Amino acid sequence: MRRNPSHVGRAVATSLVALALAGCSTANQSPVATVASEPVAAPKADTSINDLFDRYDEANLALSPLGKAYRGIRDADYGKWNDPSEEAEQRDFDLLQDTARQMREQYDVDALSSQDALSYRLFELTAARRASLHPFREYEFLFDHRRGAHTSIPAFLINIHRVSTITDAEAYVSRIEGIGPQLDALTSQARERADKGIMPPDWVYPYVIADLEALIAAGDNNAVLEDFDGKLAPLTPDLPASTEAENSEVIALLQMAREAWNSSARPAYQRLLEEMRRQQAMAPTDDGIWRLPNGEEYYAALLQSYTTTDLTADEIHDIGLREVARIHSEMRAIMAKVGFEGSLQDFFEFTRTDDQFYYTTREEYLADAQAALDRITEKLPEYFGVLPKAPMIIKPVEAFREKSAGKAFYQSPSADGSRPGTYYVNLYNLRDMSKNELEALAYHEGLPGHHLQRALQTELGELPPFRRFGGWTAYTEGWGLYSEELGKDMGFYTDPYSDFGRLGMELWRACRLVVDTGIHSKRWSREEAIQYLKDNTPNPEGDIVRAIERYITTPGQATAYMIGKLKIMELREMAREELGSEFDIREFHDVVLTSGPVPLSILEENVVSWVEEKRGN
Repeated sequence: MRRNPSHVGRAVATSLVALALAGCSTANQSPVATVASEPVAAPKADTSINDLFDRYDEANLALSPLGKAYRGIRDADYGKWNDPSEEAEQRDFDLLQDTARQMREQYDVDALSSQDALSYRLFELTAARRASLHPFREYEFLFDHRRGAHTSIPAFLINIHRVSTITDAEAYVSRIEGIGPQLDALTSQARERADKGIMPPDWVYPYVIADLEALIAAGDNNAVLEDFDGKLAPLTPDLPASTEAENSEVIALLQMAREAWNSSARPAYQRLLEEMRRQQAMAPTDDGIWRLPNGEEYYAALLQSYTTTDLTADEIHDIGLREVARIHSEMRAIMAKVGFEGSLQDFFEFTRTDDQFYYTTREEYLADAQAALDRITEKLPEYFGVLPKAPMIIKPVEAFREKSAGKAFYQSPSADGSRPGTYYVNLYNLRDMSKNELEALAYHEGLPGHHLQRALQTELGELPPFRRFGGWTAYTEGWGLYSEELGKDMGFYTDPYSDFGRLGMELWRACRLVVDTGIHSKRWSREEAIQYLKDNTPNPEGDIVRAIERYITTPGQATAYMIGKLKIMELREMAREELGSEFDIREFHDVVLTSGPVPLSILEENVVSWVEEKRGN
């Protein structure tokens, strides 16, 4: 696999939601952060390079109240949103590039310790990744059926904003007050981009409009106010006042929240709804980003960013076709094992439609997923030398976003231990959640997948913050997909249908290489891509449609999973062959995980160095 780690994506010192909500609005709106960014002071020659990274992290967090909240930090910014302005985006970009320049001027990478030298290289690559995408910074769709402040604002308040004191509750109300300016600023940007032709395709708008209409129609019974009510209730007994005074203060906060919603948030949601209806009338019918100005260059930059390689769209497409053929062959072996007579497509139809492969209640699904995670947790010490301390919970996707959210995803724990890792499962339609896939999905999102990797990353306290809280998609999602197959190595998937489900999920990621490049490079339509998945995967139609719609509005991201997994498997087999009886799977996994996320080229260097050290070279 050819690699070019100089082209890598955006710095991730703040969370993805913080990036999606990046920003502030107009002047004199107190709920919004308006911190001006100053260049990180150049360190003295005899200071540790980590001092520079710490100062960068402090400056970056000063620009991101949401980034602080994800870390568990509650300070004077706890009631604010990020600045959503283009000027703030430029300040953030300049901060990163200026810090990288100072690093190069003040430190000689060859004179640093191995760990500091790795941090130097990773920071330089982070800056290069951000720079490669900076020319296309207006190309991201601010509102679509999966992402945008219209859903991420409620998700943030419900899942991240913790309330344990009255001050925290007041900050929650302040954030509700700030929703109006926040949404208005982003609505204005979306309007400007749409007028330049930068907007999602027409089929996206009914989803967004339906979500907005539902939220507005909910009135005071919306998810945000219900969440605030629930978080405020436990505080009442702890207030230092009489029962009457306690109730009075709580009632006042509840009333303030409702007034803030109805005077700020709700009108802004209504204005956003009107803009989405305006855009719907002029939205394009073509699906790929090739239709945007310099769209081919943009897609190439995205592929390099997400995969951390220099693979072209054609090369990625061909890898996908090859992997699809391989997995189909392994599926036919399972077909023979269970005695099914017919074609592979007949078997797909059987597994996607027969009632035996689906749950009838959410409770049953959640119980079986927890049981699968409990079983694999017992075997983790046989395969890992280092394990995370943070706990993990399983949680259904909230009702306000379950219609448009993906089938499963993971949220990292907070660094201060106040929030566990969370494995979200979307149980809106149980016919989209096959029993056959339950094990592989739990291993990918939970253990030994994202929770093990990302919680452990957060706990690597000796590393600079940009490494503990940043990420490289090919590494992180490659690890998640690798973990699905690792579950088989650990002795699971004893039911052949569950093993078929594992292969189905791997096939899904192989098909992503084909359809993502098909849509955005080969100019496939949404319908052509949907048909390819219908012909080549066992997934139900709802699952297929939702996936293709995701790939259309998040170009390139879906290619990272299989590219990353193939590299990890390649490196494991190389190490096993080179070391023979000296190969230790626990040591291999620790080498992969304990440096935190890295581009695939650096991951290869780390594994090769470990192999050479083991061999005494």
